[in-house]
Amino acid sequence: MPESRAILLDIEGTTTPVAFVYEVLFPYARKHLEDFVRAHAREESLEADLAKLRAEQASDPEQHAESPVEYLLWLMDRDRKSTALKSIQGKIWEEGYRSGSLQGLVYDDVPRAFARWSRQGKRIAIFSSGSVLAQKLLFGHTTDGDLTSYLGGYFDTTVGPKREAESYVKIARSLNLPIREMLFVSDVVPELEGAKAAGMSTALCVRIPSQTSAAWSPTINSFDEL
Repeated sequence: MPESRAILLDIEGTTTPVAFVYEVLFPYARKHLEDFVRAHAREESLEADLAKLRAEQASDPEQHAESPVEYLLWLMDRDRKSTALKSIQGKIWEEGYRSGSLQGLVYDDVPRAFARWSRQGKRIAIFSSGSVLAQKLLFGHTTDGDLTSYLGGYFDTTVGPKREAESYVKIARSLNLPIREMLFVSDVVPELEGAKAAGMSTALCVRIPSQTSAAWSPTINSFDEL
């Protein structure tokens, strides 16, 4: 950690409980999906998402959905890391956060770790399969307040898959930092393997030790250990 000038963080299972994502965010997006698409279908940003979705659907041999909403629900059922889906979910969540229907949730150690790392002069960035918009909304509307002032970068799957080394090379380049001076923290070992292959330091975050058998060194249970 003393050698790391920047900390790159996963969200789900790392900064934020998995249950919040699967029991709050995903159901909210599913519930409001059809109404949102109907209400905003002619807006430029959603039209761009739907164009990407149609292109993805045309190259997907596994599904036979007859409408964009059906295909989006099909993707949700399979937890696909679809860039178009993630973008649309983010827009739905934006309405929820702004109306007060949603509040972001982070582990108790996250706000104090952000403050500590910032005092130490370390940069903090996020890399999640959720869209950049969804990331900013979550950290901007947490039950602990707005944490975005601590964050200096947001990255989603537009830079590449989280399990591929090249994605981490691109992130380091974007932050203008030597990759060896960055630390990536995640609860998913294949993601850590991708970062390590790129030359980045890594740490496995295990929030519920009894629910994992993954072996990685170093392993932490709290950001208080960093």
